[in-house]
Amino acid sequence: MVSLSEVQSSNAQIATALPPGLVAVFVGATSGIGEYSLTEFARYAKQPRVYFVGRSQEAGDRISKECKRLNEEGEFNFIKADVSLLKAVDDVCREIKQKEKTINLLFMTCGSALAHVDTSEGLETFMALAFYARARFINNLLPSIQQASDLRRVVTVLAAGKEGPIFTNDFQGRSIPFRHARGHHISMVDMVLEGFAQRAPDVSFVHDYPGPVKSGFGRETNSMLLYVALTIFKIVGPLFYIPSQESGERHLFFATSARFPPLEGGDCQGVPLSDGSSVSGGTNGDTGSGVYAIGWEGESAGAKQLELLAGLRKEDMVKQVWDHTIGEFKRVTGFESINDE
Repeated sequence: MVSLSEVQSSNAQIATALPPGLVAVFVGATSGIGEYSLTEFARYAKQPRVYFVGRSQEAGDRISKECKRLNEEGEFNFIKADVSLLKAVDDVCREIKQKEKTINLLFMTCGSALAHVDTSEGLETFMALAFYARARFINNLLPSIQQASDLRRVVTVLAAGKEGPIFTNDFQGRSIPFRHARGHHISMVDMVLEGFAQRAPDVSFVHDYPGPVKSGFGRETNSMLLYVALTIFKIVGPLFYIPSQESGERHLFFATSARFPPLEGGDCQGVPLSDGSSVSGGTNGDTGSGVYAIGWEGESAGAKQLELLAGLRKEDMVKQVWDHTIGEFKRVTGFESINDE
């Protein structure tokens, strides 16, 4: 376990170990883990320029004000958008790319607990936010991340460590049995991140499980089973919640520490490790592989998960998931990314 004191010590070095003017994009940052992580980034980064995306203008205004209070020299720009739609994702990315040539950090927590409801683009809503929108943000912004001269990182917060078989006859998970659905979704995230890393080995990709944290997830659920589970969780959750600020601190560590470097990082490793600390193992079991599936405490995937992921690779699942994802991008938007326009 990476101790909280080690996390805090690393974060305290951000202003000196990383250059001023870091550019960060936070997607889904108007509540919960995204908000906690954004405010910690504002607290520690020097003169950052931040673009954060969400649906609530009221929450965006509130968080902008709080971030400015924490960091008067920072810029905090809220973009209102419903990123369950890939075309809205493209609009957000175009707006950011018009203003910034390079991006240091892409941090994503967008999600929904709606079940078996399609968006107007024909994507199942849960997967539209947890998978397709996030992959679209990466695909659109990856060239800008690769142009950064320092930190180059993507963080997606979902449920690393909970992987399972992938059902190739139902990538969107419309009819997968409930007991298999989460594992299918989580493995798809790992596979698509490995696909991105093959194309951009100079960028690091972190997929984490945040643990029990108070958030807005589930406020729109239409699943009675999930509603009951979330209601129970709300009652007992305060007994074992990870404190909101600690969650933000840990996610800032995931976003900036050299514990999670790119495969070909060069000088873009992140905040240097303290004595006695080591680089994390990646999803393929190799230290410093560039793709990391980690738990809330910062430890990498265990032997069981690594074995399952190795089996998926033997089934050529990285390519299958990649081809499916790009196929959906082209079906919905007409092109692979906005960089092809």
